[in-house]
Amino acid sequence: MPPAGIPPARALPSKESALFKEVLHYYEDRQLKKGLKAADTILKKFPNHGETLCMKGLILTHMGRREEGLELVKQGVRLDLTSHICWHVFGLIQKGQKNYEEALKSYTQALRFDKDNMNILRDAAHLQTQLRHYDALVETRHTLLRLRPQLRQNWIALAVAYTLSGNLIEAKHVLEQFERIVKNVPDYDVEMSEVLLYHVRILEDLGEHAEALALLDSSAKSRTIIDRVAIMEFRARLLSKLKSPEAQQAWQGLIEQNPDCYGYYNGILANRGIDLDAITDETRGEALQVLHDFSQQFSRAAAPLRIALTVAVGDEFKALIESYLRSRLEKGIPSVFTDLKALYRDAAKRETIESIAHALLDSLAHASDAPCPRSIDPATYVWTLYFLAQHHSHLGRHKRALELLDTALAHTPTLPELYLFRGRVLKRVGDPYGAARWVDQARLLDLQDRFLNTRCGKYRLRAGLIDEAVEVFGLFTKKDAASPAQDLEDMQSLLYLTEEADAQLRLGNYAMALKKYVGIAKIFDDFEDDQFDFHGYSVRKFTINIYLNMLKWEDTLRSHPAYVHAAIAASRILVRVHDDPTVTTKPASQSHLSDAEKKAKKKAKKAEKKVQEDSKKGASANSTNEDKGLDAGPPKDDDPDGTKLLQAPEPLERAAKLLKPLSSLTKDNLEAWFAIYDVAVRRKKYLQALQALNHAHRLDPDSPELHIRVVDFKRRWSSLSDKPAESVVDVVSSCLPKLIPDEVSLELFNSQYLQRHSSRGAAILAAAKVSRALDAPREEVEATVFNTLNADVELDLETAVAIDAFLSEIQSPREDEFRTACQQKFELSSVFAPREEVPALRRSALQQGIVDGNESKKEEMIS
Repeated sequence: MPPAGIPPARALPSKESALFKEVLHYYEDRQLKKGLKAADTILKKFPNHGETLCMKGLILTHMGRREEGLELVKQGVRLDLTSHICWHVFGLIQKGQKNYEEALKSYTQALRFDKDNMNILRDAAHLQTQLRHYDALVETRHTLLRLRPQLRQNWIALAVAYTLSGNLIEAKHVLEQFERIVKNVPDYDVEMSEVLLYHVRILEDLGEHAEALALLDSSAKSRTIIDRVAIMEFRARLLSKLKSPEAQQAWQGLIEQNPDCYGYYNGILANRGIDLDAITDETRGEALQVLHDFSQQFSRAAAPLRIALTVAVGDEFKALIESYLRSRLEKGIPSVFTDLKALYRDAAKRETIESIAHALLDSLAHASDAPCPRSIDPATYVWTLYFLAQHHSHLGRHKRALELLDTALAHTPTLPELYLFRGRVLKRVGDPYGAARWVDQARLLDLQDRFLNTRCGKYRLRAGLIDEAVEVFGLFTKKDAASPAQDLEDMQSLLYLTEEADAQLRLGNYAMALKKYVGIAKIFDDFEDDQFDFHGYSVRKFTINIYLNMLKWEDTLRSHPAYVHAAIAASRILVRVHDDPTVTTKPASQSHLSDAEKKAKKKAKKAEKKVQEDSKKGASANSTNEDKGLDAGPPKDDDPDGTKLLQAPEPLERAAKLLKPLSSLTKDNLEAWFAIYDVAVRRKKYLQALQALNHAHRLDPDSPELHIRVVDFKRRWSSLSDKPAESVVDVVSSCLPKLIPDEVSLELFNSQYLQRHSSRGAAILAAAKVSRALDAPREEVEATVFNTLNADVELDLETAVAIDAFLSEIQSPREDEFRTACQQKFELSSVFAPREEVPALRRSALQQGIVDGNESKKEEMIS
C-alpha cells in the first residue's frame, strides 16, 4: 500500500523507489549514462511512471536528444499532473528553450504541490524578474526569506524585489532590519560595502538626503564601504542636494581625482546654481571663470577647456577657440573636428572657427613645389588642411573639401586619414564606387590595421560589392569558420549585418536583406536572454548596484539605433511582400555582375558548402554523450538565401512583432511611426494607425511622408464597406478631421499641400505619389515630379534617388531624362550614371590584386 498522501500511480516499491533516488543523484552529478540506465530499469516494470519518464526526458535533453526528451517529459506530465517533479522538469525544459512565460506557468504549477521547495522558488523568482512580474517576485522572495532567514542573500533579494516593484520604503525597511541582525562584519568586506551603497542609493532616491549622508559618512569612517570613488560621488551629490557649503569642496576633490570627467564639472557648476544646458548671460561669466581656474590648475585636462567653448560667446569664444584649435592641430590630433562639431549648431561659432582655421592655414601655406620652410611645421600644415576639409564637407561644400584634400595628399601621400576622408566626401556626394576605391587605398597603406580593413569592407558593401567586402572582412575572421560572413554574424557584428542588409536591399535581394535584418533582431533577443543568469548571480555575489543599472538598460535595449533601423527596414520588406506577394518568387537581380564575377560567386558558394559539410562530419565524429546542457544550441540554418523567411506566412504579424517595442522606446522617431502605421492599417488596426499618424503629426505636421499616409488613411477609411465597432468609428470621426478636414477633397488637399511646399523636393515627390494613388494621369504625375529640377526647388541627393526609384516604379519613359538632368545637377555623383557604365564603375572601385586574392598580401595580415 502506498504511503499516505502519495497517489497510487506515483508510488513505487522500495527497490524502484531507491533506484529513482539514484536517478536524481546521477542527474545532479551529471552521470547521464548511469541515470538513463537506471530510469530505463524502472520503466521496464512501470512504463507509466510519470516522474521517471520526466527524468528520462530531462537526461535525454542534456545528452542532445532534445525532441525525444521533450516528448517524454510531456508524456510524464500527462501521466502525473499533481507531481511537483514533473512540473519542475517541464519548467526546466521550457526555460532552456527561452520560453519563459510557459516555464513560469510550469513552476507555478509545481509550487501548488510543493509550495516550500527552495529550488523551485528560486528559479521562479528568476523567471519573474526576467518577465518583469515584480509584484509576484516580492511574494516569492518573501517566501524564500521566511524559509531561510539565515541566508544573507535572501534579505538582499527581497530588498531588490521591492526596489524593482517601486516600493522603496519597504526596501529601506528590509535593509535596515538586515543591517541590525548582521554581526561581526570584517573590515573591507566587499559584500557589505555593496549593501550599504545600495542602502544609500535607496535613501537618495527617496529624497532622504540627510539620512543618506549620515549613513554614508558613518560607513566610510568604519571602513565598511570600501569604494572610495563611490563614496566621494555620493557625498558630493548629497551635499549639493542639502545645499551644504561642503559640497563645493567635495566636487573639487572629485575633479582633482579625475579632471577629465565632464560630469564632475556639471556637478560643481550646478552646485553654484549654473545649469550648463540653460546658460544665461548672468551665469555665463561665473561659469567661464570657474572653468578657467580649473584649466589653469589642471593644464593637461581637456574637459574644462572644451566645456568653456560651449559656454563662451563672442570675443571670449574667439580667444578660447584659437588657442584650443591651434594646440590640437600642432599635436596632430585627428579627432579635433569631431570634438568641435557640436559647436556648429551656433552659426556665429561656426563662422569664427572657419575664419581662425583659414587664418592658420594662410600662415602655414607655402609653394607646393618648394620644400617646407623651417619656420613651418609640415605636420601642422597637413592636419589643418584635413580639419578644413572636414569643416567644408560638413557644411555641404564638397568641392572645396576635395580641393583641400588634394593639396594635403600632394604634400603627404602616406597619411591614411586623408584617403579615408576623401572616401567619405565621395560617399556624401553620391559616388559609392569612388568612395570604396579611396578607402581601399587607405587600407593598402597599412595592411595590418583592422580599422582600415573594416572601413574598406564597409564602403565596399555600400558600393554593392558584397563578395569583395566579405573577402576583406575574411582577413581577420576565424580561418575554420564556415565563412567570414557566418563568423561575423556569430560574433554579433551589428555594423556588418546592418551594412550587408542595406546593400542587399539596394540590389533588390529582399530575401537576403530580410534574413540579415532578422539576424540583427535575434542578436537583441540574445542580449535580452543573457541577463537571465545575472538574476541569481548578482544577488548571490552582492553586485547589486550595477545589476539594477543593467536591468534599467535592458528595459530600453531595443531603442538601440541598430535595432530601430533593422525593425523599420524589415517591416517595409514585409509590407511589400503583403502588397505584392510575387516579390517572394522573383530572383534577386544580378545584372550588376559580369560573367566572370558570377562564375567566381558560384565557385565561392561551392567552397563554402564544402567547408560546412566538412565541419558537420567533424562534429558527428567527435559527438559523445557529454552534458550538452538544457539550452538549445544555435539552430541549423536551412535557409541560406533567406527565401523561406521571405515566403513565410503572416508577414504583417511578423512586422508588427518587430515594431512593437518602438512605439514606447522611440516616440520621437518619425520613421518608426510611419512603419507602425503601414503595418497597422493593413492589419485593419485603425485606431493604432490613427495613433501613429497623430504622433507623427505632433513631431512634424509638414512631413511629406505624413502627407502620403494621411491621404492613404482617408481613402481606406472612406472606402470601407463594413465599418468597425461603433467606438472605433467615434474615435476616428473625432480625430481624423484634425489631420484632414472633412469638407476638403483629397485632390484639393494634395494641391494645397503642393502649393505650400512648392520649393521642397521631398514634398513635391510626396504630392506626386498622392496624385498617382488618386489615379491621376501618368503625364501629370511626371510633370509634377520634374518640377523638382526647377532652380528654386531644394533638391538633395537622397530625394533625387527616391524620385528616380519612383519613376522606375511607374515605368515612366522619362526616367532616363531625369537621370541625365540629375547627373548634371550632381556632377560628382555616380548613382545616376548610365546603367551600362555600372560594371566599369564597379571594377574601378577595386584594386588590382585585391580582388584576385593576392596571397602574398594575405600572409601579411594579422589573423
